[in-house]
Amino acid sequence: MIYTVTLNPSLDYIVSMDCFEMGMTNRTTSEQMFPGGKGINVSIVLRNLGIESVVLGYTAGFTGNQIERQVREMGLYTDFIHISGGFSRINVKLKDYDGTEINGMGPEIEQKYVDELYRKLDQLKAGDLLVLAGSIPKSLPDSIYRDILVRLQKKGILFVVDATKELLLNALPFRPFLIKPNNHELGEIFHVALDTREAVVPYAKLLQEKGAGNVLVSMAGQGAVLVDESGAVHMLAAPRGRLVNAVGAGDSMVAGFLAGWMERGDYGYAFRMGVAAGSASAFSEVLATGAEVRQVYASL
Repeated sequence: MIYTVTLNPSLDYIVSMDCFEMGMTNRTTSEQMFPGGKGINVSIVLRNLGIESVVLGYTAGFTGNQIERQVREMGLYTDFIHISGGFSRINVKLKDYDGTEINGMGPEIEQKYVDELYRKLDQLKAGDLLVLAGSIPKSLPDSIYRDILVRLQKKGILFVVDATKELLLNALPFRPFLIKPNNHELGEIFHVALDTREAVVPYAKLLQEKGAGNVLVSMAGQGAVLVDESGAVHMLAAPRGRLVNAVGAGDSMVAGFLAGWMERGDYGYAFRMGVAAGSASAFSEVLATGAEVRQVYASL
């Protein structure tokens, strides 16, 4: 079974408007509200591709109740931990203004809730796959992903880590099966600018030297690169299509890669499925359906 962990889920409030003026009342012309968070997005796209998973994480307050209700209505299995104080965050995304966002903080997570998450994760078995994805509330330490991996490292579980900076680097000694930085995040780690697919490769291999198995690097309009655990390099240019909504494209790439790998056990195929899923979501108002992923895959 696949388990996805989203420690700081959100309600994503996505709005369009004719114009935006500081200091004025601005009115929307369209609006959508979806459950958000990288792990949740991975689970949604996995289900769209016919693979079930269990969504883990924290929810709080009326926003947390809405997140869980919507996720369940999508047909996902959930096992959230409910925080008694605060509320899950709302992220406001101004669709027409170059990715401008206002992201909430999320609730404070007390140690007793961390311990409860550990108890749930202790139930995972050999052969299960655990996806640790996204940002964390400020009340949790940057070592939280590492702490989870320390606890589970001897259970025969495959780990996927989609995070940035210390959250990612702290996880590498525990040999995650897959990590997925984008080229900017990879460049930040090594203090370089990575603008071409070829430039990404040596730095992806450096992350492998630190412990990563497969390094999947998304590059938006430049496509993507995979350095698989054997050292083979895979590259694809971005498929042609109209960018509609980039939210969740990277998470979709993770889901597509995992679906492809589970289907055939072939990294080349998994990589192409990842690129297809990420692009299909970017070309859609919402996260990609299975049919949309297959359509993009056929064009690669």
